Parts: sequence; structure tokens; C-alpha cells
Amino acid sequence: MRWQVLLFITVLCLSYVLGQVSYSIPEEMAKSSVVGNIAHDLGLDLKRLKSGKARVYTGGGVEYIGLNKERGVLHVQERIDREALCGETTPCALHFQIILENPMELFRVTVEITDINDNIPSFANIEKRFEISESAVVGSKFILENAVDSDIGMNGLQQYSLTPTNNFVLKLQNQADGSKKVEMVLQKPLDREKQEYMSLLLTATDGGEPRMSGTMQIFVNVLDVNDNAPAFVTSLYRAKILENSPQGTSVVTVSASDRDIGLNRELSYRISTSKRLLSELFDVNPKTGEVLLVGEIDYEKANTYQMDIEVVDSGGLSDSTKLIVEVIDTNDNNPKINIVSKSESISENSPRNTVIAMLSINDPDSENNGKVECNMDSNFPFKIQSTLNGFYTLVTESTLDRETASEYNITVTCSDEGVPSLSSSVTLTLQISDVNDNAPVFERSSYEAYIVENNTPGLSVFTVKARDADWNQNARVSYILEDSSVNGVPISSYVSVSADSGVIHAVRSFDYEQIKDFQFRVKAQDGGSPPLSSNVTVKILIQDQNDNPPQVLYPVQTGGSLVAEMVPRSADVGYLVTKVVAVDVDSGQNAWLSYKLQKATDGALFEVGLQNGEIRTIRQVADKDAKKQRLTVIVEDNGQPCRSATVIVNVAVADSFPEVLSEYTDFTQDKEYNDNLTFYLVLALAVVSFLFITCSVVIISVKIYRWRQSRILYHSNLPVIPYYPPRYSDTLGTGTLPHVYNYEVCRTTDSRQSDCKFGRAGSQNVLIMDPSSTGTMQRIQSEKSILDEPDSPLEQKPPNNDWRFTQGQRPGPSGPHMPYGTHIRWTPKSGTRATGGPEVAMGTGPWPQPPTEAEQLQALMAAANEVSEATATLGPGTMGLSTRYSPQFTLQHVPDYRQNVYIPGSTATLTSNPQQQQATAQQATQQALPPPQASAQAEPPKAVQTPASKKKSTKKEKK
Repeated sequence: MRWQVLLFITVLCLSYVLGQVSYSIPEEMAKSSVVGNIAHDLGLDLKRLKSGKARVYTGGGVEYIGLNKERGVLHVQERIDREALCGETTPCALHFQIILENPMELFRVTVEITDINDNIPSFANIEKRFEISESAVVGSKFILENAVDSDIGMNGLQQYSLTPTNNFVLKLQNQADGSKKVEMVLQKPLDREKQEYMSLLLTATDGGEPRMSGTMQIFVNVLDVNDNAPAFVTSLYRAKILENSPQGTSVVTVSASDRDIGLNRELSYRISTSKRLLSELFDVNPKTGEVLLVGEIDYEKANTYQMDIEVVDSGGLSDSTKLIVEVIDTNDNNPKINIVSKSESISENSPRNTVIAMLSINDPDSENNGKVECNMDSNFPFKIQSTLNGFYTLVTESTLDRETASEYNITVTCSDEGVPSLSSSVTLTLQISDVNDNAPVFERSSYEAYIVENNTPGLSVFTVKARDADWNQNARVSYILEDSSVNGVPISSYVSVSADSGVIHAVRSFDYEQIKDFQFRVKAQDGGSPPLSSNVTVKILIQDQNDNPPQVLYPVQTGGSLVAEMVPRSADVGYLVTKVVAVDVDSGQNAWLSYKLQKATDGALFEVGLQNGEIRTIRQVADKDAKKQRLTVIVEDNGQPCRSATVIVNVAVADSFPEVLSEYTDFTQDKEYNDNLTFYLVLALAVVSFLFITCSVVIISVKIYRWRQSRILYHSNLPVIPYYPPRYSDTLGTGTLPHVYNYEVCRTTDSRQSDCKFGRAGSQNVLIMDPSSTGTMQRIQSEKSILDEPDSPLEQKPPNNDWRFTQGQRPGPSGPHMPYGTHIRWTPKSGTRATGGPEVAMGTGPWPQPPTEAEQLQALMAAANEVSEATATLGPGTMGLSTRYSPQFTLQHVPDYRQNVYIPGSTATLTSNPQQQQATAQQATQQALPPPQASAQAEPPKAVQTPASKKKSTKKEKK
């Protein structure tokens, strides 16, 4: 490939015809502009250009110049910019070749591009800023940037200029590369306070035609220096502020100026005062100089405030001014109302101008804000008056009436004359006390009430009511029945009035047939002093009740004679036989009577008129009709319930009077049939049956009850010892009981059946054991008890030293107080019962809980041994019961409690000395037992039978 290129170049050189053409054109020519006639300049024919296929060869560059083969000229094909093609290189030319073929020829063409002034001088930055302190010295230099102009020669940059030149001048220096150094030199001192900002214009100019120039704006900022002190606008400030202004309210803004700027101009304000009060009320904004209210100011405390305000810049330079603040009074205080004195209540009959209250009113505000005027509701019968400076009195203006208003809530309002007006009010409560100035008033002017006759005495008829407008006792109404009479009888025997409630009661049962109405007057009287009263008329109307049956006037019913009506056999239909005449003393519909035929011998022959009672025939009398006709007519009234009466009418069917007499001769002898006989017989049978059944039920119930009682007693495991709460009475202070109650516990030796007998006082019955121990004897005391006799041998003696035991030493529940005594009697199987000796009382101390079964058994055994001890003084060994009990039943079977048993209330003094015991027993026996003759003849008392003994005795009697 390489040798082919060399061959081509060789051939080209052989056929090459040397030729060169040069042209010169300015830059920026328009497209298609003719550069030159290349055919003419090369001496070529136009045909040759066409046949040789002439073309422009640039070597791969941009073809700025084109060839027109038709005309043989070169023309501008692309825009040509010298500065873009060559820059600052001079001269600037385009080199290309014209190539022809057949034969191949080559011509060199050079087109020189000449410069035109198409570029203006320009700066890289359109502006330049400098910050220069006002303290900069004269001659200080500041470098400026150079301008650039792409043109060359005279069209390039030629000179610089700076305007204005008051403080700065322009200085140019040539450098080695041919450029110029541009400097701005300070020729006059700067003063920021006079001119803070400066604007300069730097202009660069070329030498072309027309001349073109470029500019750059230069801004100079003169920096401040703290060379000026701050100064207030004025040396005295005055401000006004309303009192009670809210915190944060702006009072005034003080202003100071500093000709410096920046940090040198930053000012700080403060209040320069030694008074703490001012610093608590006012504050100044250190930046803005605004004085603010930070506390509460009150005109009544201070009306003027003075203070000094200081301003300081950052350099420490300062100035001061005085501020005077005047406080403007506002109506911020309500009038103060103080009640000096007041009355809680006044009487309703108080005279006018009675002082009710005295008020003290004060307003601390000034001028019109402190002027007060008081008023109250004009609808009240009161008024307020000014007496002294700031004092007012509240007095009555008219008469008072408690019934109209019993209480007043008087609101006194006091207002000042400020704008807006402020007011205060106080409410006084005044009670109006009552005076008895109103009489009772009945609810109606007259009353009218109805009551049905035959009422129950004491029945409430109705109530009258009167009201009294007064209060409390003055309004307490009592009702009084005024004295009057009805038909000569006092009204109090007819009715009564309840004094408290006004209820009218009927005193008697009224009868409408005797009295139909009556009236009376009731007086209502209050409880005032003096009392006031009023009366009202009350009319009572008696209403009829159907309480009277009809009374038959005809035919007259007599017991001895018989009256008969005669009907001739020739009587026609509707023949008037007779007329039943009856009356009813009741009134209204209770007296409306109706007649009915209840029974007749021949019901098809007669009829009775329902309203008039006329008996008439309803058919022709026949021969077969009985001559004696008996009619029963019932007369009923229209009341509720209905009442009636019956009458028997005898009718004789005959033509003559003698015939009637012959027919009724035996008629009077007939015995009248009693229709109610069957009813009475049935009633009697029912009563007898009811009584029989009732008696049977009662007898069976009694039997069952007795059987259940015997079963309950039979199944009990322990003897029944009732627990009774203690009823102590230690008022005598002797240790014995003033009242002793005896309880009898009846037990059998071999049976579990028992009975108890309660509630006999020990002072009433005293049981004494006979010396022979064969029985007991009851001695009933006479008016004066043996125990009351001072010389009686049975008088209770104080126990000896042997029997004085403490509470803890006594057996069982015994104690110092024994309100109950107990008699325990053992009954043998035969049914006879032996009574113990003198009342042996078992101690009943204060048990905190009901006794247990063990305690009950212990108490029972202790009581039995006490009885045995008491009877031991009368009979040795066998408790005085040896004749009735087996020899085995001795004291050896019972624990010995004789050493620590105390029997309070007993007539016998027990001791452990047998001789003393025997002497005491003999003395008691002689006093208690009657003479031997009387004792022998006296029949021993029968033992009280238990249910078991009663049954056994009954069986024996039957056998």
C-alpha cells in the first residue's frame, strides 16, 4: 500500500504545474461573498475547470472557501472569524489547493484574513468590591484586573480611565510581557460618617473605528471605626401610663444614635437607678430602648416615677437621659360596702323610717372615679338615705305586710361616676316577724254536706278548712262548734267538730223520716293574742236509705177475724175484686211500690195490677172453680236492697152473703201452713252436727297434747333446772336477799316424769318438817308473819363462824345474793311426796353463761344435800324420810357437802355442832307445830301430783 502512495505522489509531481494565487479578505464576510476569480488569475478556461473536475482541497479541515466552477470564482462558504482561526497570531491566512484532473494539475491558493474591530474590551467580572477602613492612609494601592480585547493592532485595547476621582486615582504600569498593571491609589482620607459607600467606574477603550470600550463597576465599602459616642435624641423623656396596665405594656421608647456602624453602633440600654422599686416595676429592652412595665402600678400608691436611662455602645462610649412616668388614675376600684349594723328581722307593724341597716361606703379612686351613689330596687318598701360622708342608712318607706312578703332580700347597689362605672352590691336578708292581723278565712262561704241515714255514730261527715295568712302560732287554727239548737235539741248532740282538723263527726245516727236537714255554724279561731276568728254556715242534708219495708193499709190483717172478698159467679173478665193499698215511709225511688201475685189457689183466675195493686179476674168464673180462693200478694219497693211485705187476700166465689158465711165457717179453723218449717228443721240439724264435730276435735287434740307431754318428759336425760337471769338487790347491805323466790322441782325415785312449780315467794309459804319425820305441814302465815315477830324463835340468826365461807369456798353456783330459792321434793313410786325441811335455798350466783349439764347436776345434788342437812336436825340418818323410803336411801349415798354449804335466807342456823343443831330443831318444832290434838286430827296435805302419778291414780280408780 505504501508503494502505491509513493507512486501516486511521483506521478503528481511529474504532471504538476507550478502556480500560486494569493487573496486578502476581511473577516466576518457574508456567505457566498466572492473572494476572487480563480480561473482568470490562473489563466484557466472555464471548460478546463469543468473537464478537469476542479475542486478545493483543504486537507481535511473546514472548507471556509468554496469553488464555483460555473463562474470560475472563489466564494465564502462558511463564516470566517479571525479570532477563532488565528487568535493573536498575525498575519492570519487560509491555505488550500485547487486540484484538476485529466491532466492532473494542482494550484496553491492563499487567502489572508484581515482583522476588523468586531470585539469590545471586556473584564472578567462586571464588578469589583472593596472594603476599606475609614482609617486607611493616603497612598494605599488597590489592584484592579485587566480588560481583554480579542482584536489586534489598533483594534485592540488602547487605554483605561477611572471615574470619579474624588478619593481614588488610576495608576498604570507597563510589564515585561507588554501588558499593563492597573492600580487604584487612595489620594484622600475616607470618612464613613460622610460617605459610607462609593461607586467607581473603570473603563477600557480600544483604537478601532468606531472605538469600542468595556467597563467594570467598582464598589468601595468604607469600614467603620468607633470614633463616635452614642447620643440620646433628647435629654428628658416624659410618658404617661394607666394604672393597672398589664405587664408587658410599653411605657415609652428611648432612642440614642451612634454615627458609627456595625459593632461600633450596637447600643445597649439600661436603667441606671439605685431604687429597687423602680427595677421591680419597669424594665428597658437593652436592644431597642423600649421601656416596659413589669410590675403592677397603682395610682393610689404612687402617681409619678422618675428614672435615668443609660446607653452604651460596644466600645464603651455612653450617654444618659431622664424619664418621668406619670400614672393616670383609672376607675379600677369598686366602692367598698361595709355593714356597720343591721337588723335580722322587724315586725310587720313597724312604723315608717324605721332604720334597718347602717352602711359605710368608700371608693379609693380620685375625682369622679371616687364619687359614689347608692340605690336599691324601687319595688321594695325601703329606701336608702345618705347621712354623713360615706355613711348611708336603710329605712322603711311604707308599711310592711308579712303575708305579702315574709322575707326581703334587699340588694343595695353603689356605683361610682367613673367611665366605665364600677359598682358593688350587698344583699341584706330581712325577716318580717308576724303580727296577728289576719283572721282565719274559710275556703268557702258556706258548706253543704250529705250523709246517709242510719249512719254509725262518730262517722266523719266532711271537713271544713280555714286558712290563716299569719304564721306560726298566729296561723294555728282551732275549730269550735257554735252553740245552737235544732228543734230544741242542742247542736252538740247532733255533730261534733275536731278542734285541730276541722273534721265534722256525726254524734248520733240520723233518721231521714224524722229530720231531713239541719244547719249550724262553725267558728275558726287562730292562736294569736288577742285571737281572731270567723265563722261559716254548714248545712247537713240527710239522704234517705231504704230502711223501711212497705206497710199494707188494706186489706187489714187481723189475728182473730177473717176478711174475705166476694166475687159473684157472673163476674165478667176484668172484674175488680179488691185493691191492695200499701205505703212506704221512705222517699224517692225507695217509696215506689210494685204489686205481684206470689201464690194463689187458682193462678189462672186472678191477676194483680203491677202499679196500682188492683186484683181483677182474668177469665170468667166457672162452676168448677173452688168457692174459697186464697191469694198471697207481695208488695215490693224500688230500693236497694229491695224490701217487701206480703198480704193474704181471701176471696169467696158466691152470689149471696149467707152462702159466703156457710162456706167460711170452718175456714177460720184451718191451721195455717207454715212454709218455714222445713228451713228451721234443717238449720237445727246443721247446728247440732257442727257442735258434735267441734267437741270431738277438741277432745282428740287434748289427748294428743297430753300424750306428747308425757313422751317429752319421759325421754329427758337430766333433771330440768331452769336458768333464770339474776335479779340482785343489795340495798339492805346485810348480805341476805330482800325477796326470795321458791321453785319446786318434783322428782320420782324411779320415774323420769317430773313437774315444776314456780313463782311462790318464800315469805308467803313456809314448809316445816315435823319431829317424827312422818310428813310435812304447811303453815299459812296470817297478817303478821312469824318471821316478822321479834321474839320468834325462827328469826334468822347470823351464821356462826363455822359457816362463814368465802364466795369461792361455797359449792356450786351459790353466792352472796340469791334471788331465787328452790324446793326439791323426792316422790316415791307409790305417789306420795315428802317435803323437805325449812326452805333450803340453793345459791344462784351470777353465771356469765347458761349452766351446762354438769353444773345443773352439781347444783341439784348440792340442793339435795342442803335439804338433807336441814332435815338431819329433825331426824337422824334418813333425811327425815325413813318411814317413806327404804333404809338403803341414807346420806351415805350422797357426797357430804355439810362442811361448806351456806343457806342464805333460811330461818335455821346450821352448824357442825350436833347439840346446837338438835336444840335449834326442837325450838323451831315447838313454835311451828300445833298442839298434839290438833295435829292428830289434821289431815296431812296431799302431795302435788305429777302427770305420771295422775295417770296411775286414774287407772286404780277404774280398777
